[in-house]
Amino acid sequence: MASQPNRKIAAAVVREDGEHKQRLLDRAFALAFKGLVYAQIWEDPVVDMEALAIAPGNRIATIASGGCNVFSYLVADPAEIVAVDLNTAHVALNHLKRVAIQRLPDYSSFRRFFAEADSNANIADYHAFVRGHLDDTTRRYWEGRDLWGRRRISGFAHGLHKRGLLGGFIGLAHLVARMHRVDPRQFLAARTIEEQREIFDAKFAPFFNRKFIRWVTDQRSSLFGLGIPPAQYDALAGGKPMADVLRARLEKLACDFPLEENYFAWQAFGRGYDKGVAAPLPPYLQAENHAVVKDRAARVTMLHANMTDMLVAAEEASFDRYILLDAQDWMTDAQLTQLWTEVTRTARPGSRVLFRTAAEPTLLPGRLPPALLDRWDYREDASQDYTRRDRSAIYGGVHLYILKDV
Repeated sequence: MASQPNRKIAAAVVREDGEHKQRLLDRAFALAFKGLVYAQIWEDPVVDMEALAIAPGNRIATIASGGCNVFSYLVADPAEIVAVDLNTAHVALNHLKRVAIQRLPDYSSFRRFFAEADSNANIADYHAFVRGHLDDTTRRYWEGRDLWGRRRISGFAHGLHKRGLLGGFIGLAHLVARMHRVDPRQFLAARTIEEQREIFDAKFAPFFNRKFIRWVTDQRSSLFGLGIPPAQYDALAGGKPMADVLRARLEKLACDFPLEENYFAWQAFGRGYDKGVAAPLPPYLQAENHAVVKDRAARVTMLHANMTDMLVAAEEASFDRYILLDAQDWMTDAQLTQLWTEVTRTARPGSRVLFRTAAEPTLLPGRLPPALLDRWDYREDASQDYTRRDRSAIYGGVHLYILKDV
């Protein structure tokens, strides 16, 4: 039912011991988070793979989100990737990607489907090559209709990256910017990183000083479109006005990385990937990786579950790498303890855990029991370097923990 939030999401997000207003905001976010949120995941897979040092034969446990990173990790030759997500739309998107990678006839059709995602030819390819190999649940999702009555699969004919909660948020931000005589697409005309800085300083930095923008961004519900629940809002703000925080994050996205290397900037300022031959793309969409990603796609197991429940059902010492995205920002101390108890139980020697936080510091000290946290070595210097080099630029911290030898 469209009016009911996903119960798994509500259980993860809604703080039942909170005040009435807080619970209402949490439930509103859970409802907003029910549909497709991320057509593209906003964590940098290149940074991930360097931090994780994935080795052939490793088993990986990860939160799936839009699936870009899940399938990009296949380049590193793991034995298996178990991807979980509470969002049924993300589960359906990952199932679709796995089958499409395996069944579409060539790289060109695969790139057109997921990188460009705006051609009627994609719908024809869906029916010719993909549809018959999907499970019933995934097929019903894509052939069902969204709140606007559109068949969901039609998103691949009309710009999937413009859909979903984040796609709609970026579209609204573009509209508001143009109303204030700022066209975000102007940024894509920059040819050097110096020009990127000039355009940002002249066009975008002053935008965040407008009273309307500062008022809107001070509302906790204003960032639902970024996938940021009320529980994460305060961590992101860090005691500062949200407009100032968002300006700093956008400045990093716009000015710290060359535009020709940063597909996250193309999504933010252009609402899609660059269509040029040498366009920056996630590893799974790059031509040189297509053959190995296609050959290894069957190694991805997709589950509609939360990470803790999946690990509870897993055997001891059965995983080598864990990617938690920013899910811990939503968790209580008890939930964090349960998660890390299961991570530690299922971790093989030398296991690595990678996660992100809205705020800069790691959130584990003082929240996990000392005996549990002491099992893990926090790589602080490396984490700060990964944070600096994460091209998505929206997180305060990227954090790496490695299991200590017993």
